[in-house]
Amino acid sequence: MFKHYEAMQIKSEDKKGRRADMSKFAMYGRLTASPGKREELASLLLEASRSLKDMAGCELYIINESVDDPDTIWVTELWSDAEAHANSLKNEEVLAVIQRARPLIAGAEQVRLRPVGGKGLDV
Repeated sequence: MFKHYEAMQIKSEDKKGRRADMSKFAMYGRLTASPGKREELASLLLEASRSLKDMAGCELYIINESVDDPDTIWVTELWSDAEAHANSLKNEEVLAVIQRARPLIAGAEQVRLRPVGGKGLDV
């Protein structure tokens, strides 16, 4: 069984076929808004995205509304590395938006990822 998964493993390679060293950090966040509060929560998250415009290390921060669930928002994040993401959570503007958003959130989960390449991601 393990060999089956090894065969399926996707590897990021440079132009000479060597595995690329990827230190980038990505995360998907799934936020469940309190019923009827998704639009307000999305607005706050968009405000947060504007505060990240000039933040070092933030390469992508996209707010997505679920098509199938009226209370779910997905946040797609890409950072230069995990440290840059951690530093963003110390920013006063970001912390203020998080505090304002907390009452609107009924649930949250995070998926932490290490990008290995693909369209739009230089390795």
